[in-house]
Amino acid sequence: MKKTILLAILGLGAAACTPTDQTTLGGAATGALLGAAVSGDDDRVEGAIIGGAVGAVAGNLIGRANTPNDCIYQDANGRRYVARCP
Repeated sequence: MKKTILLAILGLGAAACTPTDQTTLGGAATGALLGAAVSGDDDRVEGAIIGGAVGAVAGNLIGRANTPNDCIYQDANGRRYVARCP
């Protein structure tokens, strides 16, 4: 039950993100899973932390590469939108 609630919260959080943020989140989640999977029994947490950090950086770089010349702006009401950079 706890895992289902956690996944629902993460899913809702990802829905509110920009595409670059979503690739960062996806990279972090994938990296954490892979880091924990390849680590030994005594250091799974460290493997997940390191994998999550590396995955977040990789996901961010991939997200930025997919949207070149796009900037994220915020209007007076706090809503974010993506438009071409000046």
